[in-house]
Amino acid sequence: KKKKSPHHGFSEKIGFDFNGHGGLYEAEGKHPQREKWASKLDFVLSVAGGFVGLGNVWRFPYLCYKNGGGAFLIPYFIFLFGGGLPVFFLEVALGQFTSEGGITCWEKLCPIFTGIGYASIVIVSLLNIYYIVILAWGLYYLFQCFQPELPWAKCNQPWNTDRCIEDSYRKNKTLWLAANTSNLTSPVTEFWEHNVLGITSGIEEMGPVKWDLALCLLLVWVICFFCIWKGVKSTGKVVYITATFPFVMLIVLLIRGVTLPGAAAGIKFYLYPDLTRLKDPEVWIDAGTQIFFSYAICLGAMTSLGSYNKYKYNCYRDCLLLGALNSGTSFVSGFAIFSVLGFMAQEQGVDIADVAESGPGLAFIAYPKAVSMMPFPTLWAILFFIMLLLLGLDSQFVEVEGQITSLVDLYPSFLRKGYHREVFIAIICCISYLLGLTMVTKGGMYVFQLFDYYAASGVCLLWVAFFECVAVAWVYGVDNFYDAVEDMIGYRPNPWMKWSWTVITPLLCMGCFIFSLVKYKPLTYNKVYEYPDWAIGIGWTLALASMICIPMVVSGKLAPASLGMLAALFHQLLLQKTSHCPQRKKTVIESWNQKVFCSHDI
Repeated sequence: KKKKSPHHGFSEKIGFDFNGHGGLYEAEGKHPQREKWASKLDFVLSVAGGFVGLGNVWRFPYLCYKNGGGAFLIPYFIFLFGGGLPVFFLEVALGQFTSEGGITCWEKLCPIFTGIGYASIVIVSLLNIYYIVILAWGLYYLFQCFQPELPWAKCNQPWNTDRCIEDSYRKNKTLWLAANTSNLTSPVTEFWEHNVLGITSGIEEMGPVKWDLALCLLLVWVICFFCIWKGVKSTGKVVYITATFPFVMLIVLLIRGVTLPGAAAGIKFYLYPDLTRLKDPEVWIDAGTQIFFSYAICLGAMTSLGSYNKYKYNCYRDCLLLGALNSGTSFVSGFAIFSVLGFMAQEQGVDIADVAESGPGLAFIAYPKAVSMMPFPTLWAILFFIMLLLLGLDSQFVEVEGQITSLVDLYPSFLRKGYHREVFIAIICCISYLLGLTMVTKGGMYVFQLFDYYAASGVCLLWVAFFECVAVAWVYGVDNFYDAVEDMIGYRPNPWMKWSWTVITPLLCMGCFIFSLVKYKPLTYNKVYEYPDWAIGIGWTLALASMICIPMVVSGKLAPASLGMLAALFHQLLLQKTSHCPQRKKTVIESWNQKVFCSHDI
């Protein structure tokens, strides 16, 4: 005899389909049915594209070398298993369970903590404005590669100064020692600062828009729009290229790197363990923030992607596999990067520490300089920047998709009609582009760093992750959520997830959050230029814009109640459970002005 769904009757009563599809179905004139991924692979590649991005290539290897080589893997894996994977799985499962985006899922699950969703949407909105600027730089570099000679290889370009000196001088000891090297710059540095950025003396002097970069920024926004304008139907197909091709390019660059002279020294420099570095709290802070950055959590994007899964999809299994892919990519990227840096250090006759950089410095100075020393430099430069663009592009449009999904789910009856969603996406992209123009002015690099350092900082992500765990484990109930996951995937996940959500992850997040504030240093550019106080104030405003959402919503939920009703209202907000929870026994509780189906018989 076929076993009935545990939600038989209940799901029909509330207009919710638990029988393999999830989400609200089209009934009684409700808003249009929610889309679903065409296949499991669409979801897997979309998530992989979303969190395997530039940070895996240009941030993790540098942090590993900076923080004790192989010893850095100890705090990295502690935060991976104690924070990254549990929160990643929690967000995907939450989206799949509720079939809602990053804001409305909390309204259904734990109304008093809806501010978590608003905090996430503020962070991801600010992130989407500045992250895409990196792609504009990468696209500009790619266009510059199609010349007979790479324009950053020699000091014979119009933007070069008298201080520019080519690497061939390093090989001539007499000329090099005779030169005043403290005031000299390389052609690749001058290409980056004078040609690409046209950088000014500080954020006080913004200068005009660089229209070549503005056009590159417009082009990548147009590409991003067409990647997501049809929802998961378009996103799920684009990622077949954008999420797979970078891995091919990475393997090609890895093979090329390890065959270069000096590669072994670079790899040793990358992995050689220095256990004494583990005494430094900054090593642990770097490990924690890197995990949260690289797993794209606390942005609402993973919840939104999970919301398009069918209800019975085994998200637990695939989250573990995707976690292994993400961290594995970071680790392998280190071999590809440091083998090339080892080659460059040997060619220049300098220590690897002198050429190792992180972030834009690695992507737009160190690596382009390295490929200019290889045979067939144009080929390797083109392959590198194509990989860079695709790595960043799928991360960008997946985050924008998460942003759009979260906002559309707030007003589904209007924004899912006709072409309303497409028009709404176009408006969001246009606004983001116009705001991003401030970062392609001649002083735009200072604005970019301000956003990068504050708007989507590790402090903001740790704050959101802490409250996510509190809301699910302590308010909603970790056993209740485990029951929900069991109903979706057919078995209970490893108890480690429950322990992490309840104790381990909140403690790690709060500890790292406090240490980050204690160790806070004001932002500088190139360790020389110090931002003025008003700019630092803007930075903290960007950070607090997201963090303040959580206490504000809690206050807003409680404010309407009089003192006599406060206790009863707080009881409702904490214990009101979404009608989406898959328990077999149901009770009905009386809301303030409506009946709410509660899935718990506690």
